[in-house]
Amino acid sequence: MSSIQAEHVSKRFRLYAERAGSLKERVTARRFARYEDFWALRDVSLDIAAGTTYGFIGHNGSGKSTMLRCVAGIYQPTEGRVQVSGRVSALLELGAGFHPDLTGKENIYLNASILGLSKREIDAVFDDIVDFSGIGGFVDAPVKVYSSGMFVRLGFAVAVHVKPEILLIDEVVAVGDEEFQRRCFEHIHKLRREGVTIVLVSHSQGLVQSMCDRAAWFDHGRVVEEGTPVEVCTAYLGKVNADEQTAREETSDEEVITEFSRRGSGELLFTDLAVVDAEGHKTMFAVPGERLRIRMAYECNEPVDSPVFGVAIRHEAGQLISLQTTIAAGYETGRVDRDGVVELAVPELPLLGGNYLINVYAVADGSTHVYDEVEAGLELRVRAPHVHGLDGLVDLRGAWHLNEQGVTA
Repeated sequence: MSSIQAEHVSKRFRLYAERAGSLKERVTARRFARYEDFWALRDVSLDIAAGTTYGFIGHNGSGKSTMLRCVAGIYQPTEGRVQVSGRVSALLELGAGFHPDLTGKENIYLNASILGLSKREIDAVFDDIVDFSGIGGFVDAPVKVYSSGMFVRLGFAVAVHVKPEILLIDEVVAVGDEEFQRRCFEHIHKLRREGVTIVLVSHSQGLVQSMCDRAAWFDHGRVVEEGTPVEVCTAYLGKVNADEQTAREETSDEEVITEFSRRGSGELLFTDLAVVDAEGHKTMFAVPGERLRIRMAYECNEPVDSPVFGVAIRHEAGQLISLQTTIAAGYETGRVDRDGVVELAVPELPLLGGNYLINVYAVADGSTHVYDEVEAGLELRVRAPHVHGLDGLVDLRGAWHLNEQGVTA
């Protein structure tokens, strides 16, 4: 069952050479004004299944945000059609519908009503909205006196508490402080587990790969790749790296060394990566001591004997925290001649609070030949309360013993 179907959608904007300065000029001169047609979308077709978390990636101006606005009903396609099944809540410009002279409370009721809730339904979630936003005693103050952070938090809180069946997100979870971002992501994961269809526009490929089930790469208004997040992000990064390489070669005769985010000969190729919690849900959040699995789905393009799979975890600052491989664990993979899934089970996460990046790879046993390696393929944010006297990146969970001099242990 599909929540969103886009069929051959194109969207055109007219860019006028001169802006009309008055209503009279608009009426009398527009028909003679010079303009250019700009096609923000060209023949885009997508089918997003109910309950799917779907990512849009691409450069600025590629059409991904325009597509999101067509889904939201803000724009009407010039050609084609978009069919949406379910109540839509859009996180596009947080607080865009707020009236500055109304109080926070009045704006909550106004915006939630616009999004389709009855007064009784708003009453039921009002306290949750206020608690989530953290505006506290300012709820009865006009929003024009709010700080930008309060404004954003209230807008997000309203949008995610209106019982959406489809949630549209355009980079807005990247704003606010670290604590607010954590709560945003955690609530989005909660909606995901409840079966809400989520469409996310983001420039963060780690975020898309960690959160999404499927993804689409937009380029100059067209979808050039659609598939799993790993496949789509790899294709996109390949194009970006190739363009950068070409640009550098055109501007310098010096040798150019480019760091690629993926490399390998392709006999085994990763198609989907995920951090999975104890309940089997994809996640990008964890707490110390939690049970997790790092799951790697792969396709086999050519049979290989005894490949070695590995997972490397680095702190966001670049330090290598841990490298785990099947060969070090004494696990024999044998001959691999078909598609499959390999998992690294972590019974108790030893990491302390911080942001971490996960690299995965498959290599030939006993050599440096790489079948596939994905750098920073996943992002993991570990949240932990501060414990006095405990610091660093890992918890050794050691046991202390003190033997005084002269006392026999």
